[in-house]
Amino acid sequence: MGTTASQLGKEQLSEYQELTFLTKQEILLAVKRFSELFGRDEQDLTTTRVPMERILTLPELKSNPFRKRICHVFSTSPQKDGSLTFEDFLDLLSAFSDSATLEIKSHYAFRIFDFDDDGTLDASDLEKLVNCLTGETDETRLSSDEMTQLINNILEESDIDKDGTVNLSEFQHVISRSPDFVSSFKIVL
Repeated sequence: MGTTASQLGKEQLSEYQELTFLTKQEILLAVKRFSELFGRDEQDLTTTRVPMERILTLPELKSNPFRKRICHVFSTSPQKDGSLTFEDFLDLLSAFSDSATLEIKSHYAFRIFDFDDDGTLDASDLEKLVNCLTGETDETRLSSDEMTQLINNILEESDIDKDGTVNLSEFQHVISRSPDFVSSFKIVL
């Protein structure tokens, strides 16, 4: 299996550099890592779609509590199965790169946290978000009262228009006041 730069032409490599926040070296490493996920019969970088189950074997995603949501958000699969093409994979790495802007990172974080994909973070999304962060074991799970109080606190702080949900601009407003967000929202191969 050729996992070298030969799988990408110079023109394609330059195009990916222009369209992403990734360096040439990061793109070449992405080629190598994505190619390692191929099955034996899959060889074409530009046409292969890797199933989510294989993507989730990457050490960089394996322990991320949002790993399945990340795949779903970046997948362009018509089946909505979380499988990724190489370009989907590059988009993922670009959004999580150190060079991505606050606006890009917050946009994708919002989409990842919007579990029902309705364009807002409601109480149900926030509960799933908290459960992903705390773990869903009996020892770590919040009680119903604790969860309700936490969700109310989040909405009180974030829901500027008081409609009971957090929209993208409200989310971005909250994120803009969190100096650690940009540096912590990353995946490095």
